Order: sequence, then structure tokens, then C-alpha cells
Amino acid sequence: MSPLAVVALVGRMVVLFALMMLVPLAFALVGGDAGRDAFVIGTVATLLAGVAMSIATVRFRRELQPRDGFLLVGLTWVTLPAFGALPLVLAVPGLSVTDAYFEAMSGFTATGASVMSGLDQLPLSVNVWRCFMTYVGGLGIIVLAVAILPMLGVGGSQMFKAEIAGPLKDQKLTPRIADTARGLWVVYFLVSTACFFAYRWAGMSWADAFMHMNTTMSLGGLSSHDLSFGYWNSPLIETVAIVFMLLAGVNFALYFVAWRQRSLSILWRDVELRSFYAVLVGSVLLISTYLVGSGAYDDYLLALRHTVFHVVSVATTTGYATHDYATWPLFAPLLMILLGCFATCAGSTGGGIKMIRMLLLLKQARRELVRIVHPNVVNPVVVGGRAVSDRVIQSVIAFMMIYGATLTVLTMVLLFSGLDVVTAFTAVIACVNNIGPGLGEVGPAVNYGGLNDFQTWVCTFAMMLGRLELLSVLVLFTPQFWRK
Repeated sequence: MSPLAVVALVGRMVVLFALMMLVPLAFALVGGDAGRDAFVIGTVATLLAGVAMSIATVRFRRELQPRDGFLLVGLTWVTLPAFGALPLVLAVPGLSVTDAYFEAMSGFTATGASVMSGLDQLPLSVNVWRCFMTYVGGLGIIVLAVAILPMLGVGGSQMFKAEIAGPLKDQKLTPRIADTARGLWVVYFLVSTACFFAYRWAGMSWADAFMHMNTTMSLGGLSSHDLSFGYWNSPLIETVAIVFMLLAGVNFALYFVAWRQRSLSILWRDVELRSFYAVLVGSVLLISTYLVGSGAYDDYLLALRHTVFHVVSVATTTGYATHDYATWPLFAPLLMILLGCFATCAGSTGGGIKMIRMLLLLKQARRELVRIVHPNVVNPVVVGGRAVSDRVIQSVIAFMMIYGATLTVLTMVLLFSGLDVVTAFTAVIACVNNIGPGLGEVGPAVNYGGLNDFQTWVCTFAMMLGRLELLSVLVLFTPQFWRK
């Protein structure tokens, strides 16, 4: 493995990323807002840095080896937020480098956590950039590059496996990995276009419709308004958001296959999708009934409206809010945050451990209970009519052990730094699972701006760990990875 060969590819990623800055720059030029100079400087600086990295390492360019993919993904997700933070530092007075990097990482990981307030007064281009970063990161900047880099003679299979979420990601949809990546992006773009026009039809301005399309399809949850969706207080706009959050929480590969087969039956046959919707429906009924029974609401229909929006928002790891649900009895917001840990499907833009892992864990637990009674029984774990190999089961169990250890260690680190237990625990849960808002000092009515620099960097690292599903990052810290 040659790290310089990986740096050569990161340079090409940076060049591609510089071109993406043209989107907010276009908004700044058309609107003549105060962010224009910041994005001109940011675009030029990023482009020059990417070209310099590419030229300096051109002789090391070669086909990726299996381990290179993990290093490339890790370096890309450390490097691009740094360049993404550059125009934020230049355009927003008083924004520190730490906070700007946190905001950019939150965007790329589609977490939706923010340290910035006064969003309504920010230049339009800044809000567009914050939201557009979530769109790019939603399905994965690496997957985008997989569709483009083969034209430069660079293979992408290793990058794709390191980036795409879920335990069953070795299954190919097409013979060539680049065709798979392009197919996923086509589906992503088509559904995004429908979301954009639906928001506009529901009453958003063109700019708000564009920005919230970005953060809805990516399940990123950032908004251009401090009140998030409470800014409109519109049941119609909330309904549009709910519909497209539910669509984005499903495995995009299913849409790709349904499109190729010209049949929607593939969707309902998927056990993970059915479980995703069943869990959400059950949770909505439970929480809405609980809120009325506890006296939080007198009107069940009003309780149902707020419950549906917030359960879908938090469970899909989006993080939108119409009001401060942290004021509800603790059971309700805590259950919603726990849903965000596992509810979304593998292959969606959501975070968390994914529904398929939860199903595998439950089926494995059931198998072990059966073995206690019948030690010699042959009882494979079956999902969707197919037996799951023991290798996948072992991988899921190992992932869950590391997941639990990560939550524990990071929570203890934040407790050591002085945070209270509710804030520390929910901040880690929200960042590792890319949910966005937590409870306490990082609840939906506030943000992460009250954390000190050390606490902010811990949460930043947690967001990257969660976006790359822990193992893709932690493997870089093992001696075996660097050993020949």
C-alpha cells in the first residue's frame, strides 16, 4: 500500500469538490450577497490545492488495492470538510475554525448538527452551501467519484465498499461498479427533483425549496431558518417533508432495481423496508397516545400531527423540528432518539446501525434461544427467504460490540470534559448515528454552539465515525492495516 497513491486520488477529489462550490457561488453572484468574495476565494484556493496535490503525486498514480479504499475514504472525509469550512470562516464573522469544521463535517456526514445561530440573517450563499454539503454527502461523495474516476483510469470498487453502508454491501446491482454508482445517483437525482418541486408547490420559496430538498433527501436536517420547519407552521409543507424523508430512508438500490424491472413489487417484498415502516407506524401510535395520556396535548389530532413529523424526522436521522420536542415527557424524545439508532434501511442516506442489522441481531438471538432447547437443530438465520452466512452474522456482532464500546467511551470523554449526563449521552448518540439534535444543552431548541472546542472536536470525530460506520475508520488505527 502506498499512501501517496491515495493522496493522488484525494487531490482529484478536491478538484471535483472545488467545482461543487460553484453552486453557492452562483447564488451569491445572482443575489449579490455578502458571501460572494468568500466563495470566490474558497473555490480558487480549493481548486489550486487539488491541482497541486494531483501534480505532486502524479507519478504515484495506480490502480487501488483493497486496503487503499479505506485510507482513501478516511482521508477524503477528513480533507473535504476542511475545504468546505473555508468559505464559512471567510463569510461568517466570529466563526472559529473549530466551529466551521464542525459545521462542514455535519454537512458532509448528513448529521444536521449545527453550531451556528442567526441563520435567517446569514448570506443566502452560506445557507445554500451548508445545505448542499449534506446533499453531496448524503449518498456519498465517494460514490459520486466512483462514477467519474473510471473515466480517468482509476478503479472504484474498493472505495464503493468502504463508503456504502450496511452488512450486505458486497452484493452488486450491475456487473460494473461505476454503473451501479451512476444508477444510484440517477435515482437520487430524480427523487430529489420531485422533492424540490413538491416543496415549491407547498409554499416554499424557490431558494428554500432547493435548500430543504438537499437536506431532506440527504436526511441531513440542516435548515436556513433558526425555527427549522416551525418557520412555516404549515401542515402541507410538513406532509411533503414526511413523504420524502420516508422515501429517503429506504434502500436506494431497491428503487434502482424497481426501475430496471419496471415493477414496484420488489419494494414491498423487501423485509427491511416493511420493518422500517412497521416500526415507524407503531412508534407514532405509541408516542401520540402517550402524549395525550400524559397531558402534553389535549387534542389527539394535534398530538398526532406533531408526533408523526418528529418521529419520522428523528427516526430517519434527519433532525428537523417544528417545536421543542425536548419539552415532552422524557419517554417520547428518548424513544425517538433510540429509533434513530437503527430505523433506517441500509443503502439509504440515513445514519445509525440500520434496520437490517437489528433484524439480524434479533434473528440470531432467537436462534440461540432455540439452540438452548434443541442443541443439534439446524436453524439458519433467514432474511427475505435467503439464509445469511455465519460470516455476516459474526460481522454484525463484531460491529455491535464496537458500536457499544464507541458510545460508551465517547460518552465518558464528554462527561470527563464537564457535560451533564443527558447532554453527553444524547450528543454522542446523535452524532454517531448522524441524527443531529440531542437533548439537554444540544436539544432541538438550541444547538452545539454551547460546547467548548474540545467537546466540539469529540462530536466532530463521532460524526465521521458514524458516517463511515465505525469499522472503515477504526481499521486505520490497527497495526495490521499498515503491516505488509
